[in-house]
Amino acid sequence: MTQLKYFSQDVNKILGKYKIRIIHIWLSRVFWGILLYRIERSLFLIFQKSYSFLRIPFIPIINLIQSYSNLDIHYKANIKGGILVLHPSVGVVISAKSIIGNNLTLTGGNVIGTKDVVKDMKFEIGNNCYLGANATIIGPLKLGNNIKIGANACVVKSYEIDNISLVGVPAKQTNHNKD
Repeated sequence: MTQLKYFSQDVNKILGKYKIRIIHIWLSRVFWGILLYRIERSLFLIFQKSYSFLRIPFIPIINLIQSYSNLDIHYKANIKGGILVLHPSVGVVISAKSIIGNNLTLTGGNVIGTKDVVKDMKFEIGNNCYLGANATIIGPLKLGNNIKIGANACVVKSYEIDNISLVGVPAKQTNHNKD
């Protein structure tokens, strides 16, 4: 039931201020990618470890939807509502270890992943975060709320303070946001 609530928040964020978009939103890549994630996440929460075996017959359909949407969001990733991908044609990958707050905005070409050495460690991204085009986050790490990550930035360490901007490779804090 929680995933349904989150999906409703996702759709509202996709619609933006023009609610009439609901007429054609079901054709968008973002809609199908996020719908697939929410369905898979719901089934994983219901069936737990056995879901990885139950999904095997559906992998061809899952792969088709992922290739159409260009969103590869692992069903074990814990993402709250309000995810928005602005340009899905350049792809998005989100790792199973991710714990992500409300209202994540991805511009496109984003990777949120972990190093090979990570076993049980997870990484967290706070609420209302924004990733510029091709921005990458490599965990394990923890990011605060209201963080803006610049285009092509690569975040490799934790920034637990709120309201900052990160730019560069490796990403460094530039300022405290005033808005």
